[in-house]
Amino acid sequence: MNTLTATPHHGAGIEIRGVDISAADDATFGVVRELFHRHGLVFLRDQRLSEADHIALARRLGTINVNRFFVKNSGHPEIAMVTKEADQRLNIGGFWHTDHSYDREPALGSILVARELPTSGGDTQFLSTYDAFEALPPALQNRLRGMRAVHSAKHAFGTTASRIRRWIDPQARSENTEQADALDTVSHPAVIRHPLSGREALFVNPSFTVRFEGWSMLRSAPLLAEIYARVLLRAPVANFRWEPGSVAIWDNRATWHNAKNDYRGQRREMHRITLDGCALAAA
Repeated sequence: MNTLTATPHHGAGIEIRGVDISAADDATFGVVRELFHRHGLVFLRDQRLSEADHIALARRLGTINVNRFFVKNSGHPEIAMVTKEADQRLNIGGFWHTDHSYDREPALGSILVARELPTSGGDTQFLSTYDAFEALPPALQNRLRGMRAVHSAKHAFGTTASRIRRWIDPQARSENTEQADALDTVSHPAVIRHPLSGREALFVNPSFTVRFEGWSMLRSAPLLAEIYARVLLRAPVANFRWEPGSVAIWDNRATWHNAKNDYRGQRREMHRITLDGCALAAA
């Protein structure tokens, strides 16, 4: 592969073909990096990445953040295992979310590589948080520019959540649940000035945003529900159909994603590496 082609993916992101990303020279990789910075979401097809190639790709883009709550690859702890066994009911990431928004310095992005796919189903949906912000009416945009939102991992990865998952699905596995229990909540601007693109982006998400700063969860719930309803009704959604050799690279500050759980009785294994980010500034 030596002729890079980049075409818009329906809904969000850019799909790239014609490049072996593991062997890309600096000029070619620079094109891919620039597309990633501009769009926040890049899909690569026809790749043959080993685990070592996956790690090397991540290091070309940034510093690796080893996930605390996912099962790690036995030979490469930098890689988080995003696996659903054939007899499991629950999948990982099966709700709209932004990875690591519960960290004080939210992750720059994630690189997901397909390893084993079901015969059908298992697509991942993405939407742009630039589009999400633009989907809101101007009065709500102005209101959110002056607000901060509180994010947490406790309800998703803590011991109570782990017990509930095992009750629903005895095969569900979690790591470091006590560490999740001990995490403090963090707050970020509800609307950020994206550190790479300079654009305004919505930075709340349905999975990890628990309330607005200075507000109770009860008072926050109606406004958060309104935001999510408007976004999911109006913002374009990209449905990425995984194929052998597919790789997705997304910016967690510029996207939400949702892993579909529609392949009951089949196994799906994906390998994910997350990249360190930075503190976020208000728009």
